[in-house]
Amino acid sequence: MANWNEPRRTEQGLGYNPGRDGALAGRYTVDAGLRRHMLSIYNYMASGVLLTGIVALLTANSGLVYTIMSGPLAWIVMLSPLAIVFAMSFGANRFSTTTLQAMFWGFAVLMGLSLSTIFLVYTGASIATTFFATAGAFAGLSLFGYTTQRDLSAFGTFLIMGVIGLLIASVINLFVQSTALMWAISFLGVLIFAGLTAYDTQKLKEQYYYVGGTEFAGKAIVLGALTLYLDFINMFMFLLRFMGSSRD
Repeated sequence: MANWNEPRRTEQGLGYNPGRDGALAGRYTVDAGLRRHMLSIYNYMASGVLLTGIVALLTANSGLVYTIMSGPLAWIVMLSPLAIVFAMSFGANRFSTTTLQAMFWGFAVLMGLSLSTIFLVYTGASIATTFFATAGAFAGLSLFGYTTQRDLSAFGTFLIMGVIGLLIASVINLFVQSTALMWAISFLGVLIFAGLTAYDTQKLKEQYYYVGGTEFAGKAIVLGALTLYLDFINMFMFLLRFMGSSRD
């Protein structure tokens, strides 16, 4: 991504105001701004996940899923979210905040259309159970990333390499159709995106000291929500392979 996500580790960054009581008051001022910033990210992320779930459920129950996910239209629905992610990530400096917001909501809707097929494969009860299990794990991992004093940046490169490895292994398994490899990919996928949840939360927290108080702050909120959304959805999908009950 662009250099918007370069963290500033010093506390006396943008938005820092010592105030009458000196550095202590300044820290509280920054902390209040940080809480608002992170809360905005979580609100956007949670709203996006909710929108995706509603669209997926309505699409499956209406039978529209059979029309959408058959023929060339299926490829458009499946590949469009990826195109939006790349556009938002690499074009953030060119797009306005309003445009990025519209792209985020469009992405959430397209993901809902794409994920509607899980209701044809798994029972609704097992999907709901997996969703709440993922939500609980995500909340715990994100809280850890937010509160830990340990620097998680060393794990970042390792986790990104893990994601690349998962993509390569998934493509290979499309041809070899190995059940053992599928379970291995799912297991590693859960672990990798669990780690990314904590890592990305800490990274977004640190980024506040770089973008807080600037014109880019609104964009950073939307991009941060997209990052956490992807962590959540991927962890949910990999976990669903273990917890999901087949309709067959």
